[in-house]
Amino acid sequence: MNFENILLQVKNGICTITINRPSKLNALNKSTIKELHEAIHQADENDQVGVIIITGSGEKAFVAGADISEFADFSVVEGEHLASEGQALLFDFIANLSTPVIAAVNGFALGGGLELAMAAHFRIASDNAKMGLPEVSLGLIPGYGGTQRLPQLIGKGRAMEMIMTAGMIDAEQALSYGLVNHVTSQEDLLDFTQSIAKKIMRNSPRAIASAITAINANYEEGENGFDTEITQFGKCFGTADFKEGTSAFLEKRKANFKGN
Repeated sequence: MNFENILLQVKNGICTITINRPSKLNALNKSTIKELHEAIHQADENDQVGVIIITGSGEKAFVAGADISEFADFSVVEGEHLASEGQALLFDFIANLSTPVIAAVNGFALGGGLELAMAAHFRIASDNAKMGLPEVSLGLIPGYGGTQRLPQLIGKGRAMEMIMTAGMIDAEQALSYGLVNHVTSQEDLLDFTQSIAKKIMRNSPRAIASAITAINANYEEGENGFDTEITQFGKCFGTADFKEGTSAFLEKRKANFKGN
């Protein structure tokens, strides 16, 4: 599939998806959200892909927000549909993906951009990154999961302050809050993120998918994370990856996981 708003590269088991709307600071519009869904779905279905990295083009922005011109005249019903459709199509889709997704935040990550980064399984930022949810300055609230994921990541009080002030935090503050895992120079951002991806790919894809399911269960209403962990733990015993991993350990050799 040819994409208009994103660039896609698969190399050495890593799929790098670059949001490429530099004239709009990579702002998310409906078309870009659909393209991201399709690209991520393709990568998840590709047995040769072990990790997905999402980043933005240029040196200024990861994603500077949603494309406000698309919804400035929406009604209440249209607004609800926009949030519901976007969450299902992209943000929740990423959060629950079995393939690990890392956000390489290379500049401004505001509004929908920060929500996209937070939907990823974790985040790495360049030292020029700035993050925030400024929706209340537009008479809105975050609609792509921001009011839920930000408190989960940094705590209720800090999330309340960020959302209510519509303010931005820099990369070092994001690191101290636990919003990002690492901060690097912009020049080193992708190389560093790829180095983390390579560490992930040494391990069992089946076990990683089970771990994602178990961790996410703790944040799902009506789910008991401990019960989900027990179920996923048990399922691992029925996989070829478990047999390979334990055999490799006992035989003192490197495991060769196939994701089965």
